[in-house]
Formats: sequence, C-alpha cells, structure tokens
Amino acid sequence: MRVLIVGAGGVGGYFGARLARAGVPVTLLARGAHLAAIQREGLRVRSAVEGESVATVTAVADVTGLPPADAVLFCVKSFDTETAAAAIRAVIGPGTAVVSLQNGVDNEETLARVLGPGHAVGGVAYVFAAIESPGVIAHRFAGHVVFGELDGRPSPRLEALRAAFTQAGVRAEVSPDIRRTLWQKYVMITAQAGMTALSRAPIGVIRAVPESRQMYRRIAEELTALAAASGVDLGPDAVEGVMKAADGLAPEAYSSLHHDLTQGRRLELETLHGHAVRLGERLGVPTPTTFAVYATLKPHLDGRPPR
Repeated sequence: MRVLIVGAGGVGGYFGARLARAGVPVTLLARGAHLAAIQREGLRVRSAVEGESVATVTAVADVTGLPPADAVLFCVKSFDTETAAAAIRAVIGPGTAVVSLQNGVDNEETLARVLGPGHAVGGVAYVFAAIESPGVIAHRFAGHVVFGELDGRPSPRLEALRAAFTQAGVRAEVSPDIRRTLWQKYVMITAQAGMTALSRAPIGVIRAVPESRQMYRRIAEELTALAAASGVDLGPDAVEGVMKAADGLAPEAYSSLHHDLTQGRRLELETLHGHAVRLGERLGVPTPTTFAVYATLKPHLDGRPPR
C-alpha cells in the first residue's frame, strides 16, 4: 500500500514515521526547513512513550511524477484544505482514499468538492505530537486512529489501510458511523480550544475555577445540541463524557489553538467555533457561549493583529 502524508506536522509526521518503520511505502509532502531536514537526515520521532527513532521516508515538495497513492492521510490545518487538496490531484487514482485527520466536521465536504466524489474519508487522530524542530517530531502520548466511509458502507480500501496501521503497531479502527465520531471529537476540542485560548490558561486552572468550568460545559452543551439538530445523536451522556475527558487531561494541557494564538499564528477558528456559530444560525440552535469565544478571538484570526 502506497501512502501519501499531506502535512508532515505532529499528526502526519508521527503516523508517517510509524508506517515507514514497518515497511509501508510512505511519501511525505512537506516544505521549507522541515522538508530539507527530512530529506537529509530522515524523520526523527522523540517519543515520551516509545523512545527515539528515525524513519527513512521519501519527502517531496511536489507530487508531480509520483504514482497514484492508495491512501492519503490528510493532516494540514483546516484553512489549507482546499489549496493542499488541489496540489495532490495528480496522485489521486480512481480508488484513492483521502482520509481527513483534521480538526472540524466539514473538511470532507471541501475534499469532495476539490477531488471529486468517492475519495473523501472521515477520520479522527488521537495523538499528542508536534514539530519540535525541522525534521523532528515530539510525541507526548496516545497514538491511534479511527476512520470510516462517510456513508457507513464496508470498505476494502479502509480495511487495507487498517491492516497497514496494524502492521506498524498502531491501533486503528474502521467505524460504521464516522460522522458521530467526528462530532464527538469536535465537541471536545472546541470546548478545550476555546477555553484554553480565551483564558490563556491550561485545563487544570480552568477546572479549578467554577465559572471557567461552567463555560467549558456550556460550549459542550451547545455543540451537542447542534449535533442533534444536524442528525447526529451523541447520546444522553455526551456532555458528561466531555467533562469526564476534560477531568482526565493533564493539568498543564492547553490546545493547538492556544499555542497558535500566543505565538501569533493563523487560527483554525472558523473551522471550530465559526462553523458552529454559522450552523447554529442556519438550524435555529442558540450558541451564545460559542459565539462569545468566536467573537473575542476573531481579531486574531489571521495572526497577531497590528497594534
């Protein structure tokens, strides 16, 4: 199975390295200093769980001339989805599965629009990893994936991908209801991202302040209601499940949105809170707390605003 990784950051780099070390042919689409370091020295993963290792992978800045991929792990920031998808058209064969491992619940629609029907696959990555320096991925903990066809049908191509992950020692599940899985993660990360970014505080502090904890819960409640209005039933214990997961996070845990905000980078705000606000307006579901987060962070959407 030929696997193309689009976006060689924490998620793509970690899983790409695991697959490559198991003998799966992996190509990474990367850029800049990160690309140069991988081409020169391989892809190094420094894991707090698994130790340090180096994977030999093919790393390119352009897919022109490459054979069609059997599967694509699509791991770019959501605001780059359309551009990155257009850049890989040349390696999308008739049966290529393009698995979105991105934040949000609407990236698959963009992939289908750019690449045509039948390619987009929903996916969720559970892993804490990030680029430490060019060519180096720092992995803190976790590392499994869930993916599934959007219509829930059995899928030989996804069973083949699951087998490749299993060969690499990565737990992988094929879900018959991937939209529910996508929404479950969306509710959690939107609450976590919004509160850590807005407060500039880690989850341990947010949990300890009753008002902050209540605001976290209200975001989860609003998005759970939004899921139901969208035809996705997360179950009667969905909000309690989010709060239990929040209680289980390391007290120093922030979010990628917080890190991007504090470092003056572009934010995935539209995919997280913006999407919820717009969908709520369309479906008649109130999202006042989510709107407050969205409105407060919107001035930082494209990076640190000028003073």
